[in-house]
Amino acid sequence: MTAPRPCVVVHVAVSLEGATTGFEPDVGCFYELARRWEEDVTLTGADTILAQEETLAASPRPGPALGGPLLAVVDGRERVSRWEALRECGHWSDVLALRARTVGGRVDLAAALRTLRDRGARVVRVDSGGKLTGALLRRGLVDELSLLVHPVIAGSATRWHGPVPPPALVLRRVTAEPVGDGLVWLRYRVCD
Repeated sequence: MTAPRPCVVVHVAVSLEGATTGFEPDVGCFYELARRWEEDVTLTGADTILAQEETLAASPRPGPALGGPLLAVVDGRERVSRWEALRECGHWSDVLALRARTVGGRVDLAAALRTLRDRGARVVRVDSGGKLTGALLRRGLVDELSLLVHPVIAGSATRWHGPVPPPALVLRRVTAEPVGDGLVWLRYRVCD
C-alpha cells in the first residue's frame, strides 16, 4: 500500500521561548543534524528564500548537487525570482516552484506532497519559517518535529509555528539530547 504522502519532518532552530529570530543560531550544528534524515526534498517557503536572495546572488555557483535533495519552494504569489541561483548554489539537485492554481490563491500543500511522493520522495524536510510550518501543522501534514533549542531568550515575536498557534497535538518523544555548545535537540513524532 502506498503512503498518502512522504514523511514530513519540520526541523527548526529555536530559542528557549520558541522564537526563530532575534538570536544567532548554530547553523553548522543545525545542518549537521538535518543531514540525518537524508531527505529527498527540502521544502521551504518563499519568505525564507527571499530573506536570503542577496546572499544567494553573491554566493559561488558550483552547480546542482548530484544526488542532493530537490528544493521545493512554496511560492503561491510568484515572488521568488532567483531560480537559477538556487539551482546552481550547490545545495540541491534541482528546484521546483509550488504555485497556487489561482492568482492570489494558496498552494494546496496536501496535493503538493502527494505529487512529490509520486515523483519518488520518501522524506521531506521542512526548512522554513513559521508560516509554512504552521500551515502544515494545521492541515495535519507533519510527522515529526525537530527543535534545536538554543540557550538564549530572544525576546522575539516570531515563533516556530507562525502567528497562529497550531492545533492541539499529541506528541511522542523520539529523543532529547544535548548537542553542540549548550544546545538541546528535541525530536517528537506526531501521534494520530
